Amino acid sequence: MTIQQLRYVTVICEEGSLNKASELLYIAQPSLTSAVRELEKELGITLFNRSGRGVTPTNDGLEFIHYAREVLSQYDNLLEKYGKNGTLKKKFGISTQHYSFAVKSFVELVKRFGTDEYEFAIRETRTRDVIDDVFSGKSEIGILYLSDFNRKPLEKLLKSNGLVFTPLTECSAYVYLHKGHPLAEKKSIRFDDLKNYPCLSFEQGDKGSFYYAEEILSTADYPKTIKATDRATMLNLMIGLDGYTLCSGVISEELNGSDYIAVPFEADDDTAGSDMVIGYISKKNMRLSHIAELYVSELANYLRSYQEEHL
Repeated sequence: MTIQQLRYVTVICEEGSLNKASELLYIAQPSLTSAVRELEKELGITLFNRSGRGVTPTNDGLEFIHYAREVLSQYDNLLEKYGKNGTLKKKFGISTQHYSFAVKSFVELVKRFGTDEYEFAIRETRTRDVIDDVFSGKSEIGILYLSDFNRKPLEKLLKSNGLVFTPLTECSAYVYLHKGHPLAEKKSIRFDDLKNYPCLSFEQGDKGSFYYAEEILSTADYPKTIKATDRATMLNLMIGLDGYTLCSGVISEELNGSDYIAVPFEADDDTAGSDMVIGYISKKNMRLSHIAELYVSELANYLRSYQEEHL
């Protein structure tokens, strides 16, 4: 088993295609296929299912690739620091669900430190990717939420990956929509008020469990739904289609603009359990770096001050 083989299988998994992977890796496809088969033979497992539509990892393959990513991350860190052309520039990265407050706190951190000493990275992504990024070491911490609905399955997943969840704040659900929406002037909004408008949610991928949904009450019976993959598109759909989403109510006008509003969601018997706990995930028994501690402090302060002022 070689580092090169580990890199091959992770790229194939990300691309879902041997052809695309071979182009990115600058290797002929037959040579790439041969390298993967040699690795499978050595391991005694099948890493990928192959079909006319591409390749997908097997269950054994998914587990192996998780570990491969962690090894590659550590290897790349070694090269960066101690390789021939290495640099001592420190890295700090976070992965987060689509939260403007997480980005706002990240912006303040980068302003404070600048980019001379640190190489910063922020990844707004799907829930499962947030977990995978922290597990593999791609990001030091991940920002997500737990609720009565998703707590048990997500905590089980975190535990199996050697990760822990640290709460930062508790929030009730809010309906997020644009200020010109017909419901924007209401003091509170019930589920029945929303039936004529499309519910917007972030796509979680083909294998996305409903436990990974970023929006509270993801299993409710919404007559109209639209999925998006990024925050900018979500905001555009709010204005263009009078769409809405359910959120924590903590938003950043500086980043999202002042055209949107969060209205308290009024739960009924069918929508109980609409509270959420926002927090961060990190590796168990691993102390946060100094800059990660500062980011968490910045984030906690922003959440607290926003809630005291607005909610």
